[in-house]
Amino acid sequence: MFVKFFILILFSVSIYANNSLESVYYVKTSTINISTVIPEIKNDFELYTIEANRYSKRVKAKDLIKLLDKKGYKNYTSKSSYINFIIKSPVNTSALEQHVKEYYRKKYDNIEIKNISVHPRGYITSLPKDYIFDIDSRDYLSRSGIISIKTSQNKKIFFDYDIEASVAVYTSRSIIKKDTQISLLNVMRQNVVLDRFRAKPLQNIEANLLQSKRHIPKDMILTIRDVESLDVVKKDSIINVSLFKDGMGITFSAKALQDAKVNDIIKVQNSNQKILKARVTGKNTAEIE
Repeated sequence: MFVKFFILILFSVSIYANNSLESVYYVKTSTINISTVIPEIKNDFELYTIEANRYSKRVKAKDLIKLLDKKGYKNYTSKSSYINFIIKSPVNTSALEQHVKEYYRKKYDNIEIKNISVHPRGYITSLPKDYIFDIDSRDYLSRSGIISIKTSQNKKIFFDYDIEASVAVYTSRSIIKKDTQISLLNVMRQNVVLDRFRAKPLQNIEANLLQSKRHIPKDMILTIRDVESLDVVKKDSIINVSLFKDGMGITFSAKALQDAKVNDIIKVQNSNQKILKARVTGKNTAEIE
């Protein structure tokens, strides 16, 4: 009997311990019940009521936490100072969801979208017939954000959105030193849940020759900030330089005086110690224009 009681206590603690409140909750009516905050509750009761002719209620997070604690639901926390309860609009947001889907698909070569939800920040019953869709250019780095539509009367309507998706990325197999070529020998491709990226993840390492711009720790997702085009010419290396003139072409060896990437203009030194300028065309090759 004691064992069963102990297990029940542990189960109760696991349900209600360390729970974080959302910053926004959507309700169907003006009555806000505790089941809105704690869906698994058995004995439902009213917490707040949204005033007549209003469609939302804003409460201090600390006040809601105190109320929950008073009712016996302890250990709740909140990252936000306020909690918003909003009556869900009957508006059809499928068109906006499609806009969001297209936006993310343009940003990622390989993305699997499971679900998208869009909610107006105010109460509206329908979308305008004509509008201009807008989303921040960097919102694709996160799973949630804000979109807006601009009506023909220049009125802006704002919406919150959330997307459940996974994205194909490259992670480092081990520590990668600065100026190391990126390949499948030191990175591996895997799918991760789209939550929040610090910068756009690399999408295709085979399409371009790349090298690390800095020291990269093991098991890190590689982003465009971490890499640059590969140096195909190294300083002090001997390269082949071509010169074309009057339909004639000659090739000679010269010493590169700097590191360079394809299409970089560099200084080279020929066997006579003369310094020339040449455009890099490939691995240890350049051309005098």
